[in-house]
Amino acid sequence: MTENEEVILGMIKEHPFISQQELAEMLGISGSSIAATLSGLIKKEQVLGKAFVLNETTPIICIGGANVDRKFYAKHDIMSETSNPVKSSTTVGGVARNIAENLGRLGEEVSLISASGKDSEWKEIYELSSPFMNLEHVAQFEHSSTGSYTAVLDQNGDLSVALADMDVYEHITPELLIKNSNFLRKAKCIIVDLNCPRETIDFLCSFTSKYHIPLIIIPVSSPKMNRLPKSLSAVTWLIVNKDETETFLNTKINDDNDWEDSVKQWLSLGVKNVIVTNGIKGVMAGVENGEIRHYPAIHTPVVADVTGAGDSFCSGVIYSWLQKKEFDYIIKSGLVNSHKTIMSKHTVRQELSQKQFELDMEEF
Repeated sequence: MTENEEVILGMIKEHPFISQQELAEMLGISGSSIAATLSGLIKKEQVLGKAFVLNETTPIICIGGANVDRKFYAKHDIMSETSNPVKSSTTVGGVARNIAENLGRLGEEVSLISASGKDSEWKEIYELSSPFMNLEHVAQFEHSSTGSYTAVLDQNGDLSVALADMDVYEHITPELLIKNSNFLRKAKCIIVDLNCPRETIDFLCSFTSKYHIPLIIIPVSSPKMNRLPKSLSAVTWLIVNKDETETFLNTKINDDNDWEDSVKQWLSLGVKNVIVTNGIKGVMAGVENGEIRHYPAIHTPVVADVTGAGDSFCSGVIYSWLQKKEFDYIIKSGLVNSHKTIMSKHTVRQELSQKQFELDMEEF
């Protein structure tokens, strides 16, 4: 590096959000000279562009949904073809965004790649999400609506019906990711949900294999399982529920033997680690060339809201895996985080922190 490059890089390390104008004023040189030096640093991959993301950073990158969640809580038994009295709430959600917030609250450095409209819904998502994740890689589209998810919950807090407006995520294309390829190459791991198009999942499988980046796939619903590739040899973790498994594998899980067999089938497709969740029955988990084990769910006597439980489970698993914990501890982490989230009215529980999580794990 030149002397100017070393000086400017040192200043960026101390002040990552410093502007080009501030650099010029502090160093007493022209803005054009600063721009040329920064261009050289970007070409040398010492910084990664906007906000001067340093080459030494290794964020968790979450790719997929970031939407507004509207929840309606039925006061009585739900009746079809008529009006039902409810209480309502609005919050932010999206599988990738929820996982990003969980991990951000746990102290991880997280970035989100998604697509949104240029509307008030995105402003709300940005305001509530930005304290926990980097959002500069979210692409905005003028004539699209920010994603939305509307859930109707029965008196027990269980999901009765959900409505999803997710067309904007068709803009999360391989071309969009290629524009961010230098940034993607620095990822500690990449987490993608199946709100993304099939060709984007295929691209990420190739990309992560080429650069030896762990890839974690989180399905979002049974209808979107057709976005999953037939070969899953690039996938480090697949966390999938019973219904999604039945859809993709064209099978039925009627008992524990079927459940265990489904894990074996996933592993035969090349997945290194797989978890098949099954609600209150717990999870069945397996690793390549390893044992398949059942882990019972933690009994939750009071269910406030099941929305976000799956995302919190995934987050707990990923967090402890990144901490290089033992496999049993990793699974327990997901179960504990999910249990605590179900007891909360929030999609991502507000008290979550690294310290609180440690206390939660000690409790169980």
